[in-house]
Amino acid sequence: MATPKALLLAVLGCACFFSAILAARELSDDSAMVVKHERWMAQYNRVYMNDVEKAQRFEVFKANVKFIESFNAASNRKFWLGINQFADLTNDEFRATKTNKGFHPSMARGPTGFRYENVSIDALPMTVDWRAKGAVTPIKNQGQCGCCWAFSAVAAMEGIVKISTGKLFSLSEQELVDCDINGESQGCDGGEMDDAFKFIIKNGGLANESSYPYIAQDGKCKRYKNVATIKGYEDVPANDEAALMKAVANQPVSVAVDGGDRTFQFYSGGVMSGSCGTDLDHGIAAIGYGTASDGTKYWLMKNSWGTTWGENGFLRMEKGIPDKSGMCGLAMQPSYPTE
Repeated sequence: MATPKALLLAVLGCACFFSAILAARELSDDSAMVVKHERWMAQYNRVYMNDVEKAQRFEVFKANVKFIESFNAASNRKFWLGINQFADLTNDEFRATKTNKGFHPSMARGPTGFRYENVSIDALPMTVDWRAKGAVTPIKNQGQCGCCWAFSAVAAMEGIVKISTGKLFSLSEQELVDCDINGESQGCDGGEMDDAFKFIIKNGGLANESSYPYIAQDGKCKRYKNVATIKGYEDVPANDEAALMKAVANQPVSVAVDGGDRTFQFYSGGVMSGSCGTDLDHGIAAIGYGTASDGTKYWLMKNSWGTTWGENGFLRMEKGIPDKSGMCGLAMQPSYPTE
């Protein structure tokens, strides 16, 4: 029969054995994560100033990867996350560079009219995708400049110009960043789509992107020949997805959303669903709607974070949720330019 001392030694021995196994496993996991980080750095051409910054970024990367893997492992998800170009940024850092940088647009909106008011919902197509109709330019990338508002407004304008004239122009977001500075908009520090439309009307249109290229920072306002114009803009009735559907069936629409959530940061595919906020801090464009294979209805959105984010730069968000403000507040402040 074993003595108490022998039993204690046996227990301690087992504890040490299992601790050693766990330590070895953690070391192995860390080694695998280091390899994953190195491959990610090569994929996105990420270079750090020194070993200290690299070590700090590795810890952020590791935490984000674990969050992504944990999210994707859960059952009954309608969408999934991916290790994209934002994987070494904390959520606070991501918010500071990719959304409106703390800019809060005015919620007060004067009456503009809504030309699609009397359109019958029953008469609308079941699926709309303005890409298939040639009214959407390729995905763009705003970089480190918080001017999502300009990309959203331009995407909506590019759409209505194509619908009205038959010509698709890639228009200049940089012109808005540099020149729309006397209203609410603040260049790379944030802005508002309605304010952009007001500027474009007063400016007599916008230049081609090829003439006035994007530089992802605030610049000095220049004058180039305008290639496209709009005559006005209208606001979609707030908190009314049926009204938004009427508008999107007829043209791409600028939409404001709460885009700072971690799931938004790492969205990779599927129909975004579940809970998210309504702190409107990001501008995108609604370019269609449809129904996924599992029956989930969705809005099709164009973003401005490059093609390595989301579904090659695009996003699907659940449509017709009980909350009248819509997924991430998408139904709160939609608007569109008019020809």
